Amino acid sequence: MRILKSTFILVLLAAIWSACTGSTAQKKEATVESASEASSAKLLIEKPQLTFGFIKLTDMAPLAIAKELGYFEDEGLFVTIEAQSNWKNVLDRVIDGQLDGSHMLAGQPIAAGAGFGRQAELVTPFSMDLNGNGITVSNEVWSAMKPNVPKDADGKPIHPIKADALAPVVADYKNAGRPFKMGMVFPVSTHNYEIRYWLAAAGINPGFYTAENIQGQVDADVLLSVTPPPQMPATLEAGTIYGYCVGEPWNQQAVFKGIGVPVTTNYDIWKNNPEKVFVMTKKFVEENPNTAIAVTKALIRAAKWLDTPGNRPEAVGILSMPEYVGADSVVIANSMTGTFEFEKGDKRSMPDFNVFYRYNATYPFYSDGIWFLTQMRRWGQIPESKPADWYHSTIKDIYRPDIWGKAAALLVEEGKIPASDIPETDGYKPATTDFIDGQSYDGKDPLGYINSFKIGNKDESL
Repeated sequence: MRILKSTFILVLLAAIWSACTGSTAQKKEATVESASEASSAKLLIEKPQLTFGFIKLTDMAPLAIAKELGYFEDEGLFVTIEAQSNWKNVLDRVIDGQLDGSHMLAGQPIAAGAGFGRQAELVTPFSMDLNGNGITVSNEVWSAMKPNVPKDADGKPIHPIKADALAPVVADYKNAGRPFKMGMVFPVSTHNYEIRYWLAAAGINPGFYTAENIQGQVDADVLLSVTPPPQMPATLEAGTIYGYCVGEPWNQQAVFKGIGVPVTTNYDIWKNNPEKVFVMTKKFVEENPNTAIAVTKALIRAAKWLDTPGNRPEAVGILSMPEYVGADSVVIANSMTGTFEFEKGDKRSMPDFNVFYRYNATYPFYSDGIWFLTQMRRWGQIPESKPADWYHSTIKDIYRPDIWGKAAALLVEEGKIPASDIPETDGYKPATTDFIDGQSYDGKDPLGYINSFKIGNKDESL
């Protein structure tokens, strides 16, 4: 098992994490169960040799932890994990069978099943995390925004910062003949929908997708384009874009390099929002049902370990290795240990910036998936109205809580997780107003939600 090379850094980060979570450091459990403690109901693995993909982001952590701590091996799985160059490559390699599964944007399997982009039958039995993204702007843009941001008694910006502070800046750029350009990581990424939500909540039109304009820039006040996550800071520094929405560590990297300022996080845009998922093809799951359950078991255990107080510093050490995220451990630690730095020196406690297990984070809720479908319809990626039943039936072909449930039940039987960690649910979360604009979302009423926005396509009741 790998740990941070510096004992000092490890101890310091442990203290930070314990302080942020309100828990005292606890002695770490043994990482690999002995053979005598193995499940009495051992699964018969159909395909033990597996190759999984990921993008170099901290939210791939469950994969790295499951491998490094031996959780895959405990299930009789021998897993190779390979970094991928971009999200399109991830999707194509899973569909083509070059990867058995992958860390993936939540919107990717959904879009593939809903008919936007490359179509395929993909399933997710495991949600990898909640939150974890931020929106960063260049120093020039921040200097122009900052006078519009409310301040506290000490003169520090009051968070969350809404895009209302950006609206006059966008208008000034437009009047000067400068298109306002921002980056996101993929057309069906959480980041695309989050930055669009943030902008539209302030009356800034992020543009629409049409058959003729697949860039999604029709009627746009802000031009959004795709940039792979690791390239975001360099693209911002070059002036190609003026801001971006991305996962960690690439917001904190902008602060570290002094080239930009994160202005909000997706926790502020939608509290405890779903982020990445683990995806396999429907064909793989049907041909290897026990293997799918075993993989899910290992990932659930890894997520639980990640949210156990005192373990994050070790996770930072693992993620900083070149075969995983490969960024400086200090940069990764900024968010992974329960803090987030906005302006240089303005570091704030954000214990829920990265959530891997708490709040039933690993469970693939239908309502989470339906939110992505509503945003695809809102912005024109789904070009025509669909009946409400379509949203429910589409997501139930993709999100597979039945696989999660079998894996979790075995972990309860083995004493790896408590039974209380299995949610009592029909797959839908209660309606929530935990959005930056206070908008109410009920996954059981997708049409009502779509029609509630001032900016966006409207659906007919069919």
